[in-house]
Amino acid sequence: MSAETYRDAWGIPHLRADTPHELARAQGRVTARDRAWQLEVERHRAQGTSASFLGPEALSWDRLARRARLADTARRCFTALEQKDPETAAWVRAYADGVNEGLTETTHPTSTHPTSTHPAPEFARTGLTPGHWEPWTPLGVWLATHILFAGFPAKLWREHIAAHLGPEAVGLFAADGPGTAGSNGWLVSGERTTTGHALIAGDPHRFIEDPGVYQQIHLSCPEFDVVGLAVPGVPGVAHFGHTGTVAWAITNAMADYQDLYRERLRRTGAGVEALGPDGTWHRAARHTETIHVAGEDTVEVEIIETDRGPVIAGGPEGLDDGTPAALSLRYPPRVTADLGFGALLPLLRARRVADVDRALDAWAEPVNVVQAADTEGGLLHRVAGRVPVRPAANGLRPVPAWEPGHEWAGWHTPPRAGLTEGVAVMANQRGPSTPLGVEFAAPHRADRITALLAGRERWSASDMPTIHTDTHLASATPLLHHLATLTTETTGTTATSPTTATTATSPTIATPLTPKAAALRDRLLAWDRRMDADSADAAAYAAVRSAVVRRLAAHPALAPAAVAPAYPEVLQPWLALVPRVAYALEHLLRADDLYGIDRAATVRAALEEIAGRPPAGPWGDTHRLAPWRALPDADPAAGEEPGLSGDHDCVLCTSAVPGLTDRAARGPAARYVWDLADRENSRWVVPHGASGVPGSPHHRDQQPLWLDGELAPVVTDFDRLTKESDD
Repeated sequence: MSAETYRDAWGIPHLRADTPHELARAQGRVTARDRAWQLEVERHRAQGTSASFLGPEALSWDRLARRARLADTARRCFTALEQKDPETAAWVRAYADGVNEGLTETTHPTSTHPTSTHPAPEFARTGLTPGHWEPWTPLGVWLATHILFAGFPAKLWREHIAAHLGPEAVGLFAADGPGTAGSNGWLVSGERTTTGHALIAGDPHRFIEDPGVYQQIHLSCPEFDVVGLAVPGVPGVAHFGHTGTVAWAITNAMADYQDLYRERLRRTGAGVEALGPDGTWHRAARHTETIHVAGEDTVEVEIIETDRGPVIAGGPEGLDDGTPAALSLRYPPRVTADLGFGALLPLLRARRVADVDRALDAWAEPVNVVQAADTEGGLLHRVAGRVPVRPAANGLRPVPAWEPGHEWAGWHTPPRAGLTEGVAVMANQRGPSTPLGVEFAAPHRADRITALLAGRERWSASDMPTIHTDTHLASATPLLHHLATLTTETTGTTATSPTTATTATSPTIATPLTPKAAALRDRLLAWDRRMDADSADAAAYAAVRSAVVRRLAAHPALAPAAVAPAYPEVLQPWLALVPRVAYALEHLLRADDLYGIDRAATVRAALEEIAGRPPAGPWGDTHRLAPWRALPDADPAAGEEPGLSGDHDCVLCTSAVPGLTDRAARGPAARYVWDLADRENSRWVVPHGASGVPGSPHHRDQQPLWLDGELAPVVTDFDRLTKESDD
């Protein structure tokens, strides 16, 4: 036997081989069969070449990928891996070889490979021919997937809002977390389960992509047998896995491990120089690259790298609007030439919690909070990843490269934590990673999961979907409190200086709520605060909330911040005012003073607006799934995306952007329950299916389960699977 491929009823690949290297090759091959289009999109994104077939909409990303040196960093990391850990390097190379084999099969399908008899139609649509995967390509895919994961552009937002409203606005708009937060995870020790063995459950929330960002897979060889969620394009099972005797899962630790430096650059006859902290000018590396854009002229990009890192925005001549600015990005893999891939094989070979713990000592990025448990009762709750030690100012905003005192000085020791009353909950909140971060998620999801777990003495794997799908919205409290005070509140207009916060208020007139508005207010105050798809009250609340957000963002005190600096387009979502107001709404409504804004009047006006034009249907009518596709209309059979329950601060974290759209681009990219009593009693589900090929029977077959909060069984017995020909 070299390698065998089996499938379960959901088309999930189960692979068996004689060695880890043969297994990696098989994993690459089956992933290319199932996800050829997705793999090629990710390869091109890592190289900064996606605009060559996706067109000008991909150009801003390609510029960032080129300027941030993603592909070059991946090459460096693989070269270092070959020297330091040749076994892992050979294993990664085997995966890339398998991808190349699978892509060839997809391009020239045969009847012996049923999953490749329907090659992804996107190739024909774009005229793209699958290219060649280098051994370093999986590292590039991992790096491109996570380069924005730590949210370094939030530092640009802090600088921007402080310039308009003053430094105190930074905390006001932090909302204890950017909109990218959302993953849940919980560990229940054996003393709190029906079996006496631990359970690990959760759901990573990310942008929902089609095909999905996670791939359910089973990898078996004499050295290990693991089921888990893989990232297509990367070998092994990095984030969520179960070896039979030990299981692990992660959430984003919300750590800050990337720095932005303001650079002073000048051109010389020999190239470009950057002013260093020693007061002298130093030669910067410089070259140009050409980006091909489908349907348009090629674009030349200047690549500059200083002693801090690659320049990702601006240059010697400033930003595109002429503003004198240049920003360099310093991120750990570029500094260390280590992406943490040395942890991947040890994770697969883990038998106990101690093995997972040792493996995670090699983890680099993204920085995660990890939970693990084994069949002997071992438990683990720790942070894993590399966070530099440097001054606090580096974590808040871009810092001047020409001033001393902003250098990195070693690495933090990842913190550890224990359990409380037999459980540990991770939901991006302030927790063990607090010393390593600046902004964290609001505590609502973590508090709600903790409360739900406390409501039952013993838990089983089959009980966990009740937590996965909980829709209670604790963050509704401040707005509902304002609604409760609306009886005959005064209304008026205010004009506030965004820089001095001085207020001039026109004469106010006491007016009662209209009957329709009073009825809507009473309805919302009686609402159960559940964001269920079939709830008309949830729809009404969301509509009022959006109206409040829009009105606050348009107020003269805040409106000047709507004009963002001329940073690259790919960074603009972090600088958009309406989403920032939306995610900070709790703080904005609770602050002692909001730059003189009459919040009672704002809430009153929003309530009257929605009372006059109430939503026509329940929450799910407008709160619909909005998955990202490289080609937006790639699947004509998709039709209208389904309505969703949940909201950003619910445990069922399906994130809309109040004031902008009710559609949810982020949500549970997978759900899982790892049972340490019996792995066959574990469960999982993804938003779409195992196949990335539109029209495949397994492209969307898991979506009904995902929508209903149900989970598919994890099958590990090869006798219960269907063997697929590998001829």
